[in-house]
Amino acid sequence: MLLLEILAFLVWLYIVWTLKRANLKFFRYITGTVGTFIFMLLWIEGWIVVPMMRAVAYVSGLVGELTGLYDSYYRYCMLFIPKNTASISLYVDFECSGVIEIMAFLALLWFFEIYSGKEKIKYSILGVLFIFVANVVRIFTICIIIYYGGNDWFYFAHSIFGRIVFYALTVYLYFSVFTKPHIERQKVGQFSYEKEEEDE
Repeated sequence: MLLLEILAFLVWLYIVWTLKRANLKFFRYITGTVGTFIFMLLWIEGWIVVPMMRAVAYVSGLVGELTGLYDSYYRYCMLFIPKNTASISLYVDFECSGVIEIMAFLALLWFFEIYSGKEKIKYSILGVLFIFVANVVRIFTICIIIYYGGNDWFYFAHSIFGRIVFYALTVYLYFSVFTKPHIERQKVGQFSYEKEEEDE
């Protein structure tokens, strides 16, 4: 199986290289992004899912301890929200880890030609941190709703409102990293939206 994956990876590299030589930017971007995402899922996902789940649970737990709303057992990726005489448990699973969102963001960024290599490194780090924090905010929001509303609000908090919060923050990230810079740097004839640098 690994041999087939390596062979597929080499074929993918050749296709991306060929598309670059042919100056077919759109097809190179699509092929490069999709391929990068798939190979990260195959080769990296298994190594980082559990550490990411624990990291999100740990940081979320720190916020819970500061506010006194819930407790964290990050080694087991569990949060316990006290309600009356019982505790409602929230398991930080694969979905809450943000691994898929991080990989999708990085795959899109690395083939985004507007940025230089240094800019891609900078935005890769900032983007990963932003998605991580967005996940913590999402979990904290879920815990607040459950703390005050009880177990009856679990589905709404986790499956609806929490996702709205997370994806609203993700849309802001994508707008800031992809849409806005693309508009600012595009050129039409002699006209450019990019701000002219001041002469030193």
